[in-house]
Amino acid sequence: MSDAAIEEVSVLSSIYCRDGEFQIVQQSAQDGLVVQLNCTGGRGGTLNVSAVFHLHPSYPSCPPHISISTTSLSKIQCHNIRQKLMTRAAELPLEPMLLQLVEYLQECVEQTEDQTGEQDGTGKDNQQEWTAVLLLDHIRSRNRYIRLLERWSQQLQLTCRLLLGPNPLIILLGERPNIKEFCHRLRTVKVDVDSSGKKCKERMMKVLAETPCSSLCQHSLQGFVVKDYKSLSELTAVFEELNLAELYQQMLPTLSG
Repeated sequence: MSDAAIEEVSVLSSIYCRDGEFQIVQQSAQDGLVVQLNCTGGRGGTLNVSAVFHLHPSYPSCPPHISISTTSLSKIQCHNIRQKLMTRAAELPLEPMLLQLVEYLQECVEQTEDQTGEQDGTGKDNQQEWTAVLLLDHIRSRNRYIRLLERWSQQLQLTCRLLLGPNPLIILLGERPNIKEFCHRLRTVKVDVDSSGKKCKERMMKVLAETPCSSLCQHSLQGFVVKDYKSLSELTAVFEELNLAELYQQMLPTLSG
């Protein structure tokens, strides 16, 4: 297996580093590498999806074999997601593609849930106000990054609070489809620079929370605001001010880990 493939697996393990999120199931020179990713998605992270990627020893000269399983979706829905991933893998250049497939998996899961919501009548959630909290990996080109975020929030009619500190966070308020588009842009547009100064995407961004917005939060969150913080106590105060203390407590293990 190529060094590039080994490096890609290492990057994925560093991104999905929580207990049980990512593991190497099997590795051998004869059979290649089998990795499993357990991720959450959907409203409030309620969908648990397991994806297994079998990388042939010649990978990335050939696409990986993919299997999908979840108790949250039907067998037909799992099959459709797998087919979409296999089609996308066949369309991509023959180079390390796991990261792109994982990102596409998350999109497919969200699309599947939205379609289910439309059929059972819960699609009305798309017109409700939602709150989402995003964890960024880094902000090196601060001014450029902030300009982009402000422009996107205006275009998508989202209220945005950018919190700059040990864990850069974005709190968004608006309609769910617009929040999803905001996240999609973060992952696909070169918004920052890497350690070598080259423009890069925010591929390591994580959605820490997504929940319907309360009337108190709607009143507290207004416009586009950038705020610096230095400690968890200051961050706690920000969430309390925004009437998001309960949501903050749910995310605290991730932020303090």
